[in-house]
Amino acid sequence: MGDQGTVFRQRSKSHATGPLGSVNRATIGHAMQSDTESTETKQVSRFSRIINTVFPRTPDFYSMLNDQCDVVVQAMEMLAGYMQTGEQKRADDVRRLEHEGDILKIRNIDILNRSFSTPFDREDIYRAITSIDEGLNYAKTTVREMEILGIEPDAQMLEMAKLLQSSARKLQSGFATLKKDPAVAEQSAAAVQKVERQVEKLYRKALSQLFDAKYYSAKPRAEQSNNHDDFLQLLGPLEETDCRAVASGLAYVMEVLKRREIYRHLSNASDHFAHAGDILHNITVKTT
Repeated sequence: MGDQGTVFRQRSKSHATGPLGSVNRATIGHAMQSDTESTETKQVSRFSRIINTVFPRTPDFYSMLNDQCDVVVQAMEMLAGYMQTGEQKRADDVRRLEHEGDILKIRNIDILNRSFSTPFDREDIYRAITSIDEGLNYAKTTVREMEILGIEPDAQMLEMAKLLQSSARKLQSGFATLKKDPAVAEQSAAAVQKVERQVEKLYRKALSQLFDAKYYSAKPRAEQSNNHDDFLQLLGPLEETDCRAVASGLAYVMEVLKRREIYRHLSNASDHFAHAGDILHNITVKTT
């Protein structure tokens, strides 16, 4: 009986240390190791969340500003097309793109306000965002007031719009290369300033022609103010010759005031692009 008990215990022990017992221990060991790794992974993940909360990643403000510039370039292309053809679709496209620009401006400012750190001066980023958008706003104001005032595009408006298109492209190039090559961005900033001076020169030339009655009267009748016939009706009691002279004079004054507003809006758009170029210059100086 004692021998049988010994044999039974030996067999039981052999089963415990046999292949099945080895598998059980390996499985248990693997499970314990997996639990340990899972715990460590959770700890790392929790630690990463804490770090990201305290020190969040810096947004890509370079791309964000370039997104705004892309919309501005498209809008200036539509504005130049409108000044050349007078097509309503071009004016509608300027409005649509200005709205898209507003959405980007709001997005960029919101991200800036929530950012823990920025790649360059926070104030410069804010001023760049708003200056780019203001230039776009004046493009929309230009087409809107031309429609309200009944003004047809002229050669000076077309030339100024083409210069704005050039300025927008140079501004886009500057912000696109700012991160990788600040020296090239600085050249673009200087080019924007040069274009602004050209716009200012053209603006003054347009005003000088606008205030020259001889230049206005030499224009074809179809290109003169649409208010001429309205003034004739208002001045009906006067002698016909006097009536026509006064009506022409009033129409000329109204034309001067209307077109001066349009020229001023285009000049203001150029000023804001130049301001954005000046900010770009400041950023390149601070980051090099």
